[in-house]
Amino acid sequence: MLAFKLAYKNLIGAGLRTWLNVIVLSFSFFTIIWFKGMLDGWDRQAKHDMIAWEMGGGQYWHKEYDPYDPFTLNESHSVIDEELMGQINENLLTPLLYTQGTIYPEGRIQSIVLKGIDPKQNIIDIPSSMLDTLSSEIPVIIGTKMASDNKLKKGDYVMIRWRDVNGTFDATEVLIAGVYKTNVPSVDAGQVWLPLESLREMMIMPAEATVIVSVQGYEQVRDLKNWEFKDLTFLLSDVDEIIRAKSGGSSIFYFILLLLAMLAIFDTQVMSIFKRQKEIGTYIAMGMTRRQVVGLFTVEGSMHAVLALVVASAYGVPLLILQAMNGISLPVEGNDYGLAMAEKLYPVYSLGLVLTTVFIVTLTTTIVSYLPARKIAKMKPTDALKGKLQ
Repeated sequence: MLAFKLAYKNLIGAGLRTWLNVIVLSFSFFTIIWFKGMLDGWDRQAKHDMIAWEMGGGQYWHKEYDPYDPFTLNESHSVIDEELMGQINENLLTPLLYTQGTIYPEGRIQSIVLKGIDPKQNIIDIPSSMLDTLSSEIPVIIGTKMASDNKLKKGDYVMIRWRDVNGTFDATEVLIAGVYKTNVPSVDAGQVWLPLESLREMMIMPAEATVIVSVQGYEQVRDLKNWEFKDLTFLLSDVDEIIRAKSGGSSIFYFILLLLAMLAIFDTQVMSIFKRQKEIGTYIAMGMTRRQVVGLFTVEGSMHAVLALVVASAYGVPLLILQAMNGISLPVEGNDYGLAMAEKLYPVYSLGLVLTTVFIVTLTTTIVSYLPARKIAKMKPTDALKGKLQ
């Protein structure tokens, strides 16, 4: 207790030098928590949106399906197994059929993916109910990015072309029955959604599908001949890799911030020991052991972290709470980069994040404070009283 009282008194007595170190260290506290909270918020938000709009509780993929290879779409389809059909009728699954196609907006040409979906499904957030409309043309829905890129809007007619299962090309005019907004580019960019039965007729693929999406909490059926179940761990692995890469890159930034703060504290400790040799000698002459004196200076240095935590809390807590409640508006759309990212990002500041940051910064400060303090153990009391450092 005596060491803490002396350390606090010495720190306050140092004046401006102490507060400069504390402010720099508090900035490290705040920045690390803020940036990590941004990544955690993006991670949670991206996964939530992808599950809601595309993945459900997991997906059955046709064994030939590869989402990164559009040429597999011609082969990745088959009739749905009877057991899965029973679960589709119970609204536990919803089938999707994919195929390559071409769209001709305003005389231009663009490759697209035609995706058939049941207009009455409610497993994913694709607004497929907009396809349940009476029209002489086939109704389709597209995302806002697809509409913007091709200058299309609700009520427009546009020509699409496809190739059926026999390799025969065909074309028809479709009606844009709706335009939806989503944060998930994989269900927007280059995608045209139409009624599942209409696409099956166009492709001559009755009762077939490419992907089957399940409800959340679904238990998979094993040992299916043509279908492989992909759980959310697999489906969200790309997001996990991006977040992991971003976290690794931000660690360099954290290190630079800590290095600047620790360098200042280390320099302060060295200068303090050099200037306070007589004080150190007096402590030893009064009966304090060298270990106790080393502990005193170590505590004094580590208390920078305690004061920095108080200062960081004063300006950081209100700001972080405000950001967590109101979100942070982003200057660009995630769709432009192929990432699931909302217009507003809501950071997540968990208790574990705060405690981990406090522990790391405090431990680092303590170690940096101890290193120069070891010199005290080698001092002779008589030399210290004379102001001579060996």
